Amino acid sequence: MKGINKAGKIFHPEPTIIDVNGKKIGSKEIAIIAGPCSVETEEQITSIAEEVKHLGAGFLRGGAFKPRTSPYAFQGLKYEGLELLKRAKEKTGLPIVTELMSPYDIEVFERDVDVIQIGARNMQNFDLLKELGKTTKPILLKRGLSATIEEWIMSAEHIMAGGNENVILCERGIRTFETYTRNTLDLSAVLAAKELTHLPVIVDPSHAAGKWWMVESLSKAAIAVGADGLIIEVHNNPEEALCDGDQSIKPKRFGQLVDDLRKVANAVGRDI
Repeated sequence: MKGINKAGKIFHPEPTIIDVNGKKIGSKEIAIIAGPCSVETEEQITSIAEEVKHLGAGFLRGGAFKPRTSPYAFQGLKYEGLELLKRAKEKTGLPIVTELMSPYDIEVFERDVDVIQIGARNMQNFDLLKELGKTTKPILLKRGLSATIEEWIMSAEHIMAGGNENVILCERGIRTFETYTRNTLDLSAVLAAKELTHLPVIVDPSHAAGKWWMVESLSKAAIAVGADGLIIEVHNNPEEALCDGDQSIKPKRFGQLVDDLRKVANAVGRDI
């Protein structure tokens, strides 16, 4: 595939393992990132963080800045949300994974966030990607809504060309003609990305399906095809969630899922 340089295996034949505060993404151990779609209150994010850590998660996800299709939908708590994530981290030790929207916030994110997530809508925001190339923090790069695998990898190249080679690819489903699910999860993209690059690849089954009852099976399938991790939405009260409650699972189900995922991981020579 033309244009692949720093992300390609020619110059970096061994798989990249990214260290996040001592936790590895891309190693034999599957990385489990879990938490609510949006940070809502200190009690909410802290209690979920404590539960998912106890149940097997190694990272805490939570949206402080939320890009929404409707301007009238909940847009997140923004900087207050970041502060609440930091408090949850102080209590649990879980590294923070959260989405960056604007290049103006890079300095704050580099100081306060452990893994900077770039969402599907910003995958080809090249000015933002170039600025992230000047940082040192790991970047979780989600595949765009209708992006080809080549476009996705080339977006990673934009970050890596600037000097930051700590990029994690995330397949979160793409837009197809199908409307039953929120998106169409492309598990073949995991295989393609791992064949074409040395970068870790994780899967977001929650945004792919948009339906909580699909998350468990899609998570198992992702591990079976070789994903290096999962980012799963967990909420203690999905029915009252301010964002994406339909695709969130409760902590109890998350714990059962992690137990099941260990069996799948062991079957393919991985650990959780």
